[in-house]
Amino acid sequence: MAGVRQTRSSRAPGLRTAGSVPRVSRRAPGQHGCRAGPQRSARGLHAVSHRLSFEGVSYSYGKRSRPALTDVTWTFHAGRTVLLGPDGAGKSTLLRLAAGELVPDAGQVRLDGDLPSAPRRRWPPRPPRHRTLARRAAVTGWMPQEVRPAPGLTAREQVAYAGWLRGMERAEAWERAVTTLHDVGLSADAGRPASALSDEQLRRVGLAEALVHGPRLLLLDEPTAGLDPAQRARFRDVLKNLPGDPAMLVSTHQVDDLDELYDQVVVVAGGQVRYAGSVAQLLEHGRDGRPGRAESAHLALVADAGDP
Repeated sequence: MAGVRQTRSSRAPGLRTAGSVPRVSRRAPGQHGCRAGPQRSARGLHAVSHRLSFEGVSYSYGKRSRPALTDVTWTFHAGRTVLLGPDGAGKSTLLRLAAGELVPDAGQVRLDGDLPSAPRRRWPPRPPRHRTLARRAAVTGWMPQEVRPAPGLTAREQVAYAGWLRGMERAEAWERAVTTLHDVGLSADAGRPASALSDEQLRRVGLAEALVHGPRLLLLDEPTAGLDPAQRARFRDVLKNLPGDPAMLVSTHQVDDLDELYDQVVVVAGGQVRYAGSVAQLLEHGRDGRPGRAESAHLALVADAGDP
């Protein structure tokens, strides 16, 4: 599970079991050297407005590496937006910056205007960022491209633990895990070890981890990567039918059913946003009346950017 440090114990740190019910030990936060997140309810957050903005953001993974993003300015307001682009275009970097996993070299990333992610610098030192990151984790649901099973935990325990890490009460996280696994179609597998689940089922667990605390915004990085066409179709159905219709920002290589799943499209190429608009406007860049119009529109925009 992303964000969970493993110990020598077979269970994730901070979880104890009494019968079939996992309990979070009071010492768990101290094991990581940080405080527990704010206690909060998962109900009623989808109705809150959300505005995610990138303001002149640049990022590179090393001094000698090609910049992953260069001077990106773009704003996400609400609804469902898909990020398209070739490998190495900067889609995952954009999402990791939004989730607070990365700090920009230049520019700022803001959520609802009040959670700045300032550029990294050595001097003068910045104020501690953990308060900002804790607030961002509480209102966003982050699903990385690689979803890992937590050793020794069932699907329900893994999802409940993810909720606790994001500030939920222990009992509420335990109950919400059942509801969230039902929402992603995994009710029958809630008690199975996460390590025994298929790749598709594990991705649903990852989606449940992102949903359990009732975030305002879902950030999903290639959620259907590695799945076969039938599995991708089932996962898309899960996304389409999520209760509460949460806002989401999703990166993908798949252009199937864009108009059914998403309101807006952003094409990233060469570390910059090359297109941002509606699906209908995107299709205008494609071949009229021919199959694969969305794909050809996407490829045309990438070609204009000079990416391979």
